[in-house]
Amino acid sequence: MIFLPGDITYLQSDTERKKIVNFIPMTAIVKKSFSVFVFLSLSGFAFPQCEILNRVSPDGSMQYYMEPVNFYWTSTKSLKGCIVTDKESYFLELHPIPFPEKPAGNKLKNELILNLVNGATYKLKHFDTRYVEKDTVMEMLYLISKKDIDFLLVNEISGIMIDMMGSEGTRSYELKLHKSALRDQLACFLKEDKEKKKK
Repeated sequence: MIFLPGDITYLQSDTERKKIVNFIPMTAIVKKSFSVFVFLSLSGFAFPQCEILNRVSPDGSMQYYMEPVNFYWTSTKSLKGCIVTDKESYFLELHPIPFPEKPAGNKLKNELILNLVNGATYKLKHFDTRYVEKDTVMEMLYLISKKDIDFLLVNEISGIMIDMMGSEGTRSYELKLHKSALRDQLACFLKEDKEKKKK
């Protein structure tokens, strides 16, 4: 039988009409489900936030961390960061570029200002600044207290402000991507700790 696409008035029986009518929405559902599957798969591949790594810190203790995320990058400045823990405390580790030569960076001890997506601001206390990888990277560590954890788990970050002191003053990084990275990484660590306690 010949009929026009989308026109079921030429079908002879109710059974034929139902087959065509049911086929159209089912096709849309399959396409939508496939799109969601592809999106989730690509997201998981691009942002493996729950891959926990480990390393020995300069003081000889073991640290657990996740791959630093690119929060901001231009031809003149950039910022990477991640969550780090020694299994007792949590820290936000930042790698700003450019950074002052050693030992000038050790003087950068002011609080970190986080701009939140909801328009509010939040501060983290400075813990340590150190040079690694033969002084080619400067790591700035900020302590994440229990109160900070509860707050960061329900908020996304839209900007990070670091007091570089001197003539530069406060350096601002406006996050375009990965606004939920810190929240997601914290959640991964806490989930792992909870699962280990159950064993």
